[in-house]
Amino acid sequence: MPAEPLTLPHTSSDWNPFIADGADSALDAARDVVALLTDGTSRTPLAVLELWNDADARVATASGFTSLFAEVHPDASVRELAEVKTQEITAFLTERGQNRELYNVFAVLDASELDAEAARLLNHVLRDFTRSGVDRDDATRARLTEISERSTIVAQEFSRNIRDDVRTLRLRPEQLDGLPDDYRDEHGVGDDGLVAITTDYPDTVPFLTFATDREARHAVSRQFNNRAWPANDQLLHELLDLRAEQATLLGYDSWPDFDTEVKMIGSGDAIGEFIERISDLAGESGRAEVQTLLKRAQQDDPTITAITVGDGAYYTELVRREQFGVDAGAVRRFFDFDRVRAGLLEVTGRLFGISYRERPDVPRWSDDVTCYDVLRGDERIGRIYLDLHPREGKYKHAAQFDLATGVSGMQLPEGTLVCNFPRGLMEHSQVVTLFHEFGHLVHHVLGGNQRWVRFSGVATEWDFVEAPSQMLEEWAWDADILRSFAVDADGVPIPADLVARMRTAEDFGRAQRVRTQMHYAAVSYRLHRERPVDHDAAVAELARRYSLITPLSDTHFQAAFGHLEGYGSGYYTYMWSLVIAKDLFSAFDPQNLFDAEVAARYRDEILARGGSADAADLVAAFLGRPYSFDAFGRWLEGDN
Repeated sequence: MPAEPLTLPHTSSDWNPFIADGADSALDAARDVVALLTDGTSRTPLAVLELWNDADARVATASGFTSLFAEVHPDASVRELAEVKTQEITAFLTERGQNRELYNVFAVLDASELDAEAARLLNHVLRDFTRSGVDRDDATRARLTEISERSTIVAQEFSRNIRDDVRTLRLRPEQLDGLPDDYRDEHGVGDDGLVAITTDYPDTVPFLTFATDREARHAVSRQFNNRAWPANDQLLHELLDLRAEQATLLGYDSWPDFDTEVKMIGSGDAIGEFIERISDLAGESGRAEVQTLLKRAQQDDPTITAITVGDGAYYTELVRREQFGVDAGAVRRFFDFDRVRAGLLEVTGRLFGISYRERPDVPRWSDDVTCYDVLRGDERIGRIYLDLHPREGKYKHAAQFDLATGVSGMQLPEGTLVCNFPRGLMEHSQVVTLFHEFGHLVHHVLGGNQRWVRFSGVATEWDFVEAPSQMLEEWAWDADILRSFAVDADGVPIPADLVARMRTAEDFGRAQRVRTQMHYAAVSYRLHRERPVDHDAAVAELARRYSLITPLSDTHFQAAFGHLEGYGSGYYTYMWSLVIAKDLFSAFDPQNLFDAEVAARYRDEILARGGSADAADLVAAFLGRPYSFDAFGRWLEGDN
């Protein structure tokens, strides 16, 4: 009998029972499995792993929906309950990971009786036990439990502060000069004669890109970069200290060393080396790009001596408009949200040999969420939800969340795309972001037909996770592909020569953007390794060292840097993954991005394998060689 998707509540009053009962039943089932495995019964290695897998599937799905609804549900009481249940799930996993009796059951299993994938699972389970502290003394295990529980609460509060701190700045109407007409129409003048600009992305990003008033841009930028301050300052100190103590108790020199043990990069020191390597590669070109921005800014105001974070997007857009003939504001008319969403589904369906069937009959948590069954032929292989517009109490960034983890014959993979896009016209950069995030979603679904839940979906090393999504961005840059859905109000497709100019214009600022990413990576890494007393001073020093754009004074970027909660010391992974993404894309013919043979190989050898093999091995199998920096180096030099 085919696996069925989750049945979400039909009425608002059913949501809290759904969260509570779903999490509790999963935990009860998992505790029953622990009791079974430790009851002294002799079982084959395969039987032990199958029992473990059944429990893990239930817990993984419960963890998925509690994490999702803690971030997106419109009802604050549901969000709060989901946070509590997430804490309970984390506590159970910590307790299970430190259960010596259970560990001994796995430690004596003979891996030679298992096939290669099951033996790999056994290896991962044993490694997870060790990383949980199962071999430490009672006092250490007790402290590790305390650290885990407190870390979960602190991380949730850190994220919640960013999500809930929506700030509003009221500006004079003339301070919106330069912004597109539809933006100005959507931001009417209030009774006080002023216009409200919030820190939500659909407000802030266009303002920083198009507003001609430098003082207003800086005010909006300061507002955006001060979210969750000062509330998150002490929380971040506590989170960093807890992670460092956890790593030390487990025998590691630092949190980055603990964190990277299970990543492709392999060691904490290697993160620092990677940041320096990429920074050096991008340095000369990046400095030249910023000098171009500065010269253009000085045409407006000769007293400007540096390009700040309140200037970068604006002057990059201005240079692209004046030197490359690309006006991002005008380009927006080709990217109506509804058409873009339909085009995305058409493109990915054709590329991966799947289709999407909208399900308006399926219950959702908000009316603006859309649901689709994912089909391969006539077979339903998963379900996706698209939650793409901002609302109060919702997660403020863009990410894919698991709703259910797929297990072959047991449960369908279900995922949710959570973004904050405008409802009308989109900037092309937002279209690229949508393709990127959707890449995670298809990876979750296509990789969700695994025997072992531990390897299901986006379950590869964390520094490979972004590579498939970064590669899918390429399909948002192809002129023929864009013309299939990017049309203006009169039905005229976006001109191919405009797309070519957009591509050329996009090349400008590439190295500077890489350096900005290295600044973020350095913040992520250095704060965890060094745990400075003064975060502001440390972040400012890292900006001077790595970023070519000057921070504004009296801002606290790290307080709203949500990736410090989820990615920890590993924000470098975005650029590490991009190195691999460029190499993966080298296997495709840029003149025929729908080549059926290479697309099917990529789908089957990379996406559909989930985490069933090491990422380096998946890439090598697809490319026919180990991955290299060569394609990334060519891209950085402007060779697309």
